[in-house]
Amino acid sequence: MVLLEANRIEKSYDGVKALTSVSLQLHAGEVHALVGENGAGKSTLIKVLAGAVQPDSGEIRLHGQRLLHNDPARARKLGIYAIYQEPALFPPLNVAENIAIATEGYKLWHKVNWPTRIAEANRLLKRIGAEIAPSALVSSLSLAQQQLVEIAKALAATATVLIMDEPTASLGQQDTRNLVRIIRELRSQGTGIIYISHRLEELFEIADRVTVLRDGSNVGTQNMAGLTSRELIRMMVGREPETLYPKLHLKSGKVAIELRNFCCRQAGVRNVSLQLRSGEILGLAGLVGSGRTQLAQGLFGLASTQGDIYVDGRQVEIKSPKDATRAGLAYVPEDRRRHGVILEMTIRSNVTLASLDKVSKHGILRKSAEHDVAQEFAQRLRLKAPSIETLARDLSGGNQQKVVLARWLLTMPKVLILDEPTQGIDVRAKSEIYNLIGALAESGMAILLISSEMSEILALSDRIAVMSKGELVQILDSQDASPDEILRLALSRNSSAPRGNN
Repeated sequence: MVLLEANRIEKSYDGVKALTSVSLQLHAGEVHALVGENGAGKSTLIKVLAGAVQPDSGEIRLHGQRLLHNDPARARKLGIYAIYQEPALFPPLNVAENIAIATEGYKLWHKVNWPTRIAEANRLLKRIGAEIAPSALVSSLSLAQQQLVEIAKALAATATVLIMDEPTASLGQQDTRNLVRIIRELRSQGTGIIYISHRLEELFEIADRVTVLRDGSNVGTQNMAGLTSRELIRMMVGREPETLYPKLHLKSGKVAIELRNFCCRQAGVRNVSLQLRSGEILGLAGLVGSGRTQLAQGLFGLASTQGDIYVDGRQVEIKSPKDATRAGLAYVPEDRRRHGVILEMTIRSNVTLASLDKVSKHGILRKSAEHDVAQEFAQRLRLKAPSIETLARDLSGGNQQKVVLARWLLTMPKVLILDEPTQGIDVRAKSEIYNLIGALAESGMAILLISSEMSEILALSDRIAVMSKGELVQILDSQDASPDEILRLALSRNSSAPRGNN
């Protein structure tokens, strides 16, 4: 039975076509994948379906009835609920209050039943396997935890049509597995799910059909059964897929950075000891909450730490990002929109933000020098934008990530910390980022790579350090590592000293 359908949807922005006669049908009890490169029109289409954007022409039908004058409130009332890539939560409110917004509605002089509200939030969070307190402020949560709250909120809304835009982009293995379980439950109950993800392996696991968009137009809709990842990538990019991961056979050099009994007690990171060599990519694996990001933030001076840090054999004290940068460290954070790029600034200003001394004279910014430097890095990283005066907010996710990389590469670091560098970006952009990472390692840079994508960690890393509950459990040679072994270690509650080579 057709639950929701979009027929010949057209949408333009300032004369530029975002959607050209796009059609899609969603059946009850179906997971329908929607894929395409950044800029293909996926986000515009789901915003049209959710009532957030009005199409120029075409129609939306729900249960066969045409939807006129659709808007987000009406769409939700009719059972259409969208989870966007950027969580739409209220940071000053707590988790229970945010979840209640989806269920309790708005009533004047309504007395809040706090025990019931908290119990319902607890039930929904436990259902998805999220260890988050209902009383926690959303502003205190990580991006991954916020995404889990969004999913709990969607479950509270009991939608008949659920639209999920990159729901696992910031989730680890265990949270992703819990989400897959929930999706299967909803499908069995007759819920129709439109699912957007750049993680193609997820689509083959849960999707029944897939619709591919390219440059705002339909390429085709196919059953997932019998379709190969190579065929799907070819549909998305319009040609034979290039090798996704660079094939590197590099020899690592001297120890670039060493941690001895490194702790970030407030964040729960304890007694981490490891070495990272120049020209080496050390993968850092673990579940959400394992301490990977907290370790990176502490190392970059964003949190109070204890223990010893040695860079090129010399002990350094890092109490702030300025200390870290002076010591030769650079950090590309997980949430590029909140902590990476400055959305209201141009590419030029974003690129030079951490190296203003290089484009200034006597404390005065030299715009010509800033322009030349930013232009050089834009070309080097193949950044796609009308000009370096383009605002960061107008860039795709992959190009925003390149801007953040350019900023820190300009500091000429010895050690580059990458936290989820390909989160939420498309296949082509991922390939470009992977090749850039490989080239940086080949140039002698030491790279600490944090990723929740198992294929990414296994393919790019020379060694893999697995964390669990704030501790380093074991360091594996990538040739000896397997997804099952990494997951086993990540789930471990072992509190003994880490095994394996430093």
